[in-house]
Amino acid sequence: MKKIRIPGELALFTAVIINSLGIALMTKSNFGISSISSVPYVFSQAFSILSFGTWNYTFQTILVISLMLLNKKFNLSYSFSFLMGLAFGKMIDVHELWICFLPDSLAYHIVYFIISFFILALGICLSNNSMLPIIPTDTFPRDLSVILNKPYKYIKTTFDLCCLTTTAVISLFILHKAVGIGVGTVICALTTGKTVSIVQAFFDKHISFYRFTLLNSPKNNDLSI
Repeated sequence: MKKIRIPGELALFTAVIINSLGIALMTKSNFGISSISSVPYVFSQAFSILSFGTWNYTFQTILVISLMLLNKKFNLSYSFSFLMGLAFGKMIDVHELWICFLPDSLAYHIVYFIISFFILALGICLSNNSMLPIIPTDTFPRDLSVILNKPYKYIKTTFDLCCLTTTAVISLFILHKAVGIGVGTVICALTTGKTVSIVQAFFDKHISFYRFTLLNSPKNNDLSI
C-alpha cells in the first residue's frame, strides 16, 4: 500500500493548533487536564497575574533548559522548540476565548474530555514525526528517552506521573484544594504513552513524512515505542 506523504512543517503546524485546542478543551471538561499541562495550570490558578498560556511557555522554557543541561551543550533546535512552545501557549489563550462559550453539562463535559484526549495523542504523534524541533513538553520525553536509551512510552508515562505529583503538591500547599487534577488527569497519565504508541503504529503503516527545512531533530524512528 502506498503511503500518504505529509510535509513535516504541516505536521508541526497542525500539532501546535490541535494540541493547544486539546488542552483548552480538556480544561473545559472539568475532569482534570493532562498531567503535563496541570503544572502550568495550577500555577495560573495560584498566581493569576499570568495567564494559563503564559505559565505554559514558562514551564516549557524550564524543560528546554533542563535538556541542555542533560546534554551538556547548547542545541540550536531547542531555541526553535522554545519558539514553538511560545506559540503553543499563545494558542491556548486564543482557544479559551471561544471555548468558554461552549455549553456546560455532564454529558458535554464527557464528550469534551474524550475528544481532547485523542486530539492530544494525535498531536503528539504529528509533532514527533515532523522531523523538526517540537514544543518542549513533547521534546522533553522524546529526547530524554534517547538520552537514557529507554522506550518512549515508559519515559512519557513517568514524566506524566511526575507532573501529576508536582501539581498535587502545589495544590495542597498553596491552594489547599485539588486544582487541575481529576479522574481525567489520572487517565491521561496512565494511558497517553500507550495511546501515542497505537497512533504511531498506524502512522508507520500508512503515512510518511518529509521536510523542506534544514533544521534537524531526532527522527521518530529513533524512538522505542
